[in-house]
Amino acid sequence: MSFMRFQIHDFRFHVLPMRTRFPFRYGIASMCALPHLLVRVEMSVNGKTIQGTASEGLPPKWFTKDPHSYFEQDLAEMLAVVQNASRIARLASATPVTFFAWWQTLYQEQARWASVKQIPSLLANLGVSLMERAVLDALAKAAGTPLHSLLGSDCLGINLGEIHEELHGLSVARVLAPQPLSQINVRHTVGLGDPLFAQDIPAEEKLHDGLPHALDESIRAYGLRYFKIKVCGQPETDLQRLREITTVLTRECHTGFHATLDGNEQFLDLASFRDFYETLRAEPALAPLFQNLLLIEQPLHRAHALKDDVAPAFAAWQDGPGLIIDESDSAVTDLPRALALGYIGTSHKNCKGIVKGLANAALLKVRAATSSRPLILSGEDLANVGPVALLQDLAMMAALGVTHVERNGHHYFKGLSMHPDAIQNAALLHHGDLYRQHESGFPTLHIRKGRLDLHSVNAAPFGCAFELDLESYEPLNAWIKRGGMTEL
Repeated sequence: MSFMRFQIHDFRFHVLPMRTRFPFRYGIASMCALPHLLVRVEMSVNGKTIQGTASEGLPPKWFTKDPHSYFEQDLAEMLAVVQNASRIARLASATPVTFFAWWQTLYQEQARWASVKQIPSLLANLGVSLMERAVLDALAKAAGTPLHSLLGSDCLGINLGEIHEELHGLSVARVLAPQPLSQINVRHTVGLGDPLFAQDIPAEEKLHDGLPHALDESIRAYGLRYFKIKVCGQPETDLQRLREITTVLTRECHTGFHATLDGNEQFLDLASFRDFYETLRAEPALAPLFQNLLLIEQPLHRAHALKDDVAPAFAAWQDGPGLIIDESDSAVTDLPRALALGYIGTSHKNCKGIVKGLANAALLKVRAATSSRPLILSGEDLANVGPVALLQDLAMMAALGVTHVERNGHHYFKGLSMHPDAIQNAALLHHGDLYRQHESGFPTLHIRKGRLDLHSVNAAPFGCAFELDLESYEPLNAWIKRGGMTEL
């Protein structure tokens, strides 16, 4: 297949304000509401005009985790990042361009701009990622082929060797799963404030919306077997909570379970985390949890996680657990640095970048051949909801062959009930395997035996099989002018 060439004509931005069913507490933030940003690109592909869509929730305190700023400030910065990326994306396609050449310009120019503005690369790449996803959606539609086939072909011109020299000659097709996964295991998030036992929820806090709230009823409702457990880094708090979580998991998961721990950047050095971990590990009541522990995610704050002193601390902890980076995986150079220090992998989130995710997966594949420990590409969430962000994320996870992924959008938000009726109906019509109609009428994820069916996701161009009418949502500029940022 010859290279596809395109030109970008315009971007449009719309907003859907969303509120959580109950607060999602992670790290230094407790999320109760956030804007969901929808991006629409209009472009010409080999002379044919076509549209592509991407979207992302803009959560408090994940991209920067600055405890001193207000969410309105953080949100304004997130939007500035996205709008700057759209400016670069248009300029980079002033003449017909291939996808990889366009991405290189976008990534590099956004990085230069962010450096001048002193914007962290994790946040800067949110803008890159949204542009990537919208353009890939349009290219998949133009090619008439799903994401897995599009990425595996040569038409995008992706050269992994230009990202990491050691990947020279490795095609994207060899990085992807032979076929996209038809099912994926849901790894259920247990936030720091989530109720564990339904019987313990005070009457005034019960939700009465027909969806499970506490951990025990979520397991029974969805047949969950994979879990991501947030810890706050305080042994006196975490020990008791982990005892209770372990009780729930051993009682409710009759066929066994698997778990990951999320350190939420609570530690400043590996020695402190090691002391914390060994305190937990010595607790007899937590033995079932640690026997089924898959990995630990980002325990060190991003300002310290990739420093030189991490390497000797890893070397001295020969029998330690496998640690991966997440928030520290902000640029294409970060995973090689992490592996050299002693980490065993990273997480993929679409918000961190599609091409960067492919490069990370490729690097782990190549390094696995000589590694003394299994290397891991985990799948993590950012409170994703459908019918665009979640489905594009699932399509990417299926293409990469990630067998279980943190999913929490359906838990903290009430299905697709926040979308217009026409969008809800279209989701049920086109993705009846992924969604079911709740008894109250709204679409909700159809999780069976802890898994999601991805057949319709994999058959769509890029996750979502129908076109959203963006006129159903408020234009970004209008939302800002009427003070939408202060309403959250």
